[in-house]
Amino acid sequence: MFSNYLIGLREGLEASLVVCILIAYLVKTGRRDALKPIWIGIGIAIAIAMGFGCALEFGSQELTFEAQEALGGSLSIVAVGLVTWMVFWMRRTARHLRSELHGKLDAALAMGTGALVATAFLAVGREGLETALFVWASVHAASDGTPRPLAGVALGLATAVLLGWLFYRGALKINLAKFFTWTGGMLVVVAAGVLAYGFHDLQEADWVPGLTHLAFDISDTVPPDSWYGTLLKGVFNFQPDPTVLQVTVWLLYLIPTLAVFFAPVGFASGKRKVKGPDEQGSQPAQAPQA
Repeated sequence: MFSNYLIGLREGLEASLVVCILIAYLVKTGRRDALKPIWIGIGIAIAIAMGFGCALEFGSQELTFEAQEALGGSLSIVAVGLVTWMVFWMRRTARHLRSELHGKLDAALAMGTGALVATAFLAVGREGLETALFVWASVHAASDGTPRPLAGVALGLATAVLLGWLFYRGALKINLAKFFTWTGGMLVVVAAGVLAYGFHDLQEADWVPGLTHLAFDISDTVPPDSWYGTLLKGVFNFQPDPTVLQVTVWLLYLIPTLAVFFAPVGFASGKRKVKGPDEQGSQPAQAPQA
C-alpha cells in the first residue's frame, strides 16, 4: 500500500503543481477569462488518463493467461522507463518549472482559446497517462487480492490534491527541489521492484527463459501471507522466491540509477554544479499566491 501511496503522491503532486501554477498565473495577471479553457483542457486530460487506466485493466481481462502476463510484463518495463525519465527530468527542472509553464501560457494566450486548452491538456495529460500506466503496473505487481493497493493510490492522489491547494493558497512552503529529489529516489526503489516483477511476468508468459531458476527461496522465513511479508511486498515489491533474472535485473537497474540520480547535477557531463537560489540560503520554492 505504501509504494502505491508514494506513486499517487509523487505523480499526483506534479500534476497538482502544474495546475496550481497555471491557475495562479492567470489570476495574478488578470486573465480570469482564460480559466475556463484551462479547466476544459485539464478535464479532458484527466478523463483520457482514467479511460486509459480502465482500458488497461478491463481490456487485459479478456486475454489468455500468457497474453496477460506478456502484456503486464511489457507495460511494466515501459512504465519503469517513463517514470525513470520523469524523475530525472523533474530533478533537473523543479526550480525552473514555474517560469517554463509561464512562457508556454503566455504563448497560448496570444494564440487563443484552442491553444489554452491544448496547453493545459498537454501539461496535465502527460502526467496523467504516465501515472495511469505506472499505477496499473505497480498495482498489478503488488496485487494481493485486496483493495489496499488501489486505496494507497487514491490516498496518495488525495494528499497530492490537498498539497496542491495549500500551495495555491500560500499556506504551505517547501523546497520542491529537495522534495522531488528524495521522493524520486524512493520511486526509483519502487520502480526496481516493478521492473523485476515485469520480467517475472515475461518469464511466466514464456517470452523469457529461467522461470524455474530461483536465486533463493526464503518463503519459510518470510511467508508471503505474513504481516512482514505483506509489508515488504507492499513497500518494495519483495518476492521471497525470485528468479536469478529478477535479482539480476533489480540490481542492474537500482544501483546505477540511484548512483546517477543522487550524484551532483552536472556530474555526468563533468561540469561544475552551479548553485541555485534554493541552495544559497534563499526561501524555499513555493507556488505563486493568487
